[in-house]
Amino acid sequence: MQPIQRVAVVGAGNMGSGIAQKSAQEEFDVQMVDRELQWVERGQSIIANFLEEAVERRIFSSAQVEAIQGRITGVVGVENTAENTDLVIEAVFEDFDVKTAVFNALDEACGDETILASNTSSLSVNALAEATGRADRFVGLHFFYHPAKNRLVEVIPAESSSQETIDKVVQYCKMLGKVVIVCADRPGFVVNRFFVPWLNEACLLLEEGVANAAQIDAVACKAFRIGLGPFGLMNLTGPPIALHSTDYLAEQLHTPRYTGAANLRALVGANEQWDVSEDATYTPEQYTTVSERLLGVVFGVAAQIVEEDICSMEDVDRGAKVGLRWARGPFEMMNRIGVAEACRMANAYAQTA
Repeated sequence: MQPIQRVAVVGAGNMGSGIAQKSAQEEFDVQMVDRELQWVERGQSIIANFLEEAVERRIFSSAQVEAIQGRITGVVGVENTAENTDLVIEAVFEDFDVKTAVFNALDEACGDETILASNTSSLSVNALAEATGRADRFVGLHFFYHPAKNRLVEVIPAESSSQETIDKVVQYCKMLGKVVIVCADRPGFVVNRFFVPWLNEACLLLEEGVANAAQIDAVACKAFRIGLGPFGLMNLTGPPIALHSTDYLAEQLHTPRYTGAANLRALVGANEQWDVSEDATYTPEQYTTVSERLLGVVFGVAAQIVEEDICSMEDVDRGAKVGLRWARGPFEMMNRIGVAEACRMANAYAQTA
């Protein structure tokens, strides 16, 4: 099997430039492609700033940075992607029609052996594969932000993906130093399937007046042994992303409980962030209510993931620990709490859904 060496990334935004940067760091030849020169230059600027910081922190030397940037070629226009590219990763806006248009152009520009991949956190990989014109040479990828730092990647084969395609892409991801989870094409894949409802459940707890946002974050940090609670995380990544993701899961999984909470929708509409400045001191009763609801949703959804053969228990735990930086994965937490107690929490959550 000839390994991947020449990579193109379509979309020079924060995610696309990060994938391009990480690929160049690991000595792949990279094209960073966008529709206009200004967007290509913006991507190059994002990379330059990131690498400048890395030099200041003594992660890279100036010579290493020069070599990394030298492996990245800016390309204007998807149609100008090199014909001999081994792998093209599309990293544009999360819209099926936009992605399909990109793949149509790539199918014309690239050689027969080129593998196409979509960096997506939600769209159907099987549907995208059919839209590419080369369904056997297509996979879904879900890089986690920031792709140059976060070590997790979900590889989602389409039903039509050839084994050689899967093997080559997994090998490429491992050569990036990634921890790879190969999973089935289901809404939310692995990590977002339990993480996004966890965020929305925190919003519902706030909406119900159980505790304020600072208290809920403090409880979550203790219960999950994490550094940043759900509201702090949403402020960091952007509440609109949380709303889009949870509405998508609600629609695709026919689960009304996942529909974005009214307070989250109002916050996004007002273009605001969560107020996490209030007193974070909570009562024992608040701790019990908040922790059991947040643990219950994670336990219940994690069990569904395994039951649906999306991936193994080990991969669910791996996804939580590597992708989200949780101290323990859902199944490890279940074992620690006790399976019967975890089942009680999951059932209690299910009855509220």
